[in-house]
Amino acid sequence: MYVIKVKGGSKIPDYVQLRDEKFTLLAYFRVDRPEKALEKAGLAEQADYIMNKIKDLPFGQILKLEL
Repeated sequence: MYVIKVKGGSKIPDYVQLRDEKFTLLAYFRVDRPEKALEKAGLAEQADYIMNKIKDLPFGQILKLEL
């Protein structure tokens, strides 16, 4: 799975994209509201791990996660 953190603008919040190995979008959520999107994607159990990785990830970089 790949994680991309996208910087928002003045009225657009920061977002996170979760993508699979074929780069298909699995989840797209605001950085401050990940719960519902992670649950819907079946990743509720790994939410803390994913959010800790996202917290340190610079905007615009792609991080490969091994879950």
